[in-house]
Amino acid sequence: MSIRSSLIAFTSVVLTAVSALAAPQVAVTGGTVEGSTANGIDAFKGIPFAAPPVGALRWRAPQPVAPWQGVYDASRDRADCAQVKFSSKVAPLGDVGLSEDCLYLNVWRPEGAKKAPAMVWLHGGGFVNGGISPKTFDGKYFAHKGVVLVSVNYRLGRFGFFAFPGLTQENPDEPKGNYGFMDQVAALKWVKANIAQFGGDPDNVTIFGESAGGGSVHAMLASPMTQGLFHKAIIQSGGGRALLMGDRLLSKDQPGLPSLETIGVNFAEANAITGTDAAALAKLRALPAETLVGTLNMMKIDEKTYGGPTIDGKLVVESPQSAYEAGRQAKVPLMIGATDADLSQLHVASLEEALRPLGDAQDEALKAYDPENTGNMNLIVARIGADQMMIEPARFTAREFSKQGLPAYEFRFSYVAKADVADQKNGPRAKAIANKGAQHASDVPYVFDTISGVLGDEIVQPDAIMAYTMSTYWANFAKTGNPNGPGLPNWPAYDGNADVLLNFTATGEAKAMPDPWNVRLDLTEKSVSEK
Repeated sequence: MSIRSSLIAFTSVVLTAVSALAAPQVAVTGGTVEGSTANGIDAFKGIPFAAPPVGALRWRAPQPVAPWQGVYDASRDRADCAQVKFSSKVAPLGDVGLSEDCLYLNVWRPEGAKKAPAMVWLHGGGFVNGGISPKTFDGKYFAHKGVVLVSVNYRLGRFGFFAFPGLTQENPDEPKGNYGFMDQVAALKWVKANIAQFGGDPDNVTIFGESAGGGSVHAMLASPMTQGLFHKAIIQSGGGRALLMGDRLLSKDQPGLPSLETIGVNFAEANAITGTDAAALAKLRALPAETLVGTLNMMKIDEKTYGGPTIDGKLVVESPQSAYEAGRQAKVPLMIGATDADLSQLHVASLEEALRPLGDAQDEALKAYDPENTGNMNLIVARIGADQMMIEPARFTAREFSKQGLPAYEFRFSYVAKADVADQKNGPRAKAIANKGAQHASDVPYVFDTISGVLGDEIVQPDAIMAYTMSTYWANFAKTGNPNGPGLPNWPAYDGNADVLLNFTATGEAKAMPDPWNVRLDLTEKSVSEK
């Protein structure tokens, strides 16, 4: 062997040894995990926070992790929870399997972190889709801002939200129905117990989520089982009055809203399982994962055999609205908002039907919802539906927190990337988008400062500036409970008398302003209060 070849071989051995020595290790519940390091950020992926909920643990509260021997490889993603893949530009999943062994979390930290604020991300996906593997949720940019970022998987679909009479009778002291929420609580307990090992502060934890993740934050805020597990909350397009899929009860049918148990019985009968006792439950537990997943995804919800979250009486004891109005929620600082063309689930046959719940002043309502005088029914209905589902409930929540003397900050995300503006005008999605503007979930890659990964070569400077601005506000809030900081436009705390929010505007500015939609939101609020 030549001297040059020998040097190359020696150098390779040394570099390999140095790389191995540099791999960060942390002792956590269950054993030691080893992550990876790049550009001053340590990443730990696929850490188990509960036992795999398989076999007899299907439809059980999360159980403790079994200790492992040796060092656990936390340098790679693990399986997201079982689901039918849903196409998503914002947060595309990789190959989605049917794994029930999915209770993992990811952690990013700045090298040398000490008592850093921690943020815990709860992903969206309608409680039937989503996971923590998408690059959109890469926590390294939050870590660069001094935050320890944790992202959490939780059970979805019929694995995560399911009830059955035989199941209700089993282990009567355990909560039932909301297994996905139970996973989130278990993850928060894991953070409380372990985040200091990563340099995070267990007494400064912020939970945040979007869509179903935002609805999950509402559930965590209103739950009696989450005391002391978090200290701040951020909700993006998560509603704020009813649970996102309605205030369904665990065992009691309501007019037009069957109980989660009734829906479970429907599912059993659809799979030729009769009876409601332990024997029937055993047959349900023996069904393959593929059968439980079925065809469920965000575009195809079978309401007869899947019901989503429920008021179970232990973890979820009431709607967010009733908790907030009575002051029974966690007393923490809040950031909350929605996109300006947010999600709508309003389905009506006519414009008159859409306007009727807004009161007798039909002309006033029409002017508020169609100031451009387009006469476009689809556009007007989309706006009314978005207000009912996401935008007005965000204002309601900010108001209720503010009334209790709690710091609350409301935002509206109105920015649309240049590439998406073109798409809305003449791209393949143009006909499907009735309410032009910032669509549901479009704010997520800006919050994580990962918009370049979504847009690629289409990114322009205003996109990058908006992403940096939003992620900085979010990180500041996690640090202090106040999103403001050097170089950022002032974001005033919400005051119901002034009704000022921070608008991430279509022109790329972050600008505090009185809510320009207060008239139409007042109409929506009135229609809710008169029900």
